[in-house]
Amino acid sequence: MGLTNVWLATLSDGLLRADQVVGLTAHATPALTGKPPRWLLDATIRTAAGSGSGDGWDVGILHRTLIQTPGEPVGAPEALARLLARLDREDAAGLIAAVADSGARVPSVVRFAFRPFEDGEGSGA
Repeated sequence: MGLTNVWLATLSDGLLRADQVVGLTAHATPALTGKPPRWLLDATIRTAAGSGSGDGWDVGILHRTLIQTPGEPVGAPEALARLLARLDREDAAGLIAAVADSGARVPSVVRFAFRPFEDGEGSGA
């Protein structure tokens, strides 16, 4: 992908450049005592992450959460992939934010808002 000028807003990690994304997944978190499970829409990026312990070193994939919903965000990874493909063809520049419809709907509806950068935006001009 040539999406060097398109950025994804993450839930808590700032912005992620779209050309770094190699996967999109939705998965449920485990239920905790007194808390129901939540669904996460994650972007997997091409950088491995590792951590060590007394038993050795563990390397896994690095992912960033784009949105958290009460119900499964059915079709959200595919919808974001289609948007990224369209923006790549258009040679776009801007910011994508995931937005969940209000309410605790199950499954959850997630939309993606794209805000193009305006001329001169971010250039210091």
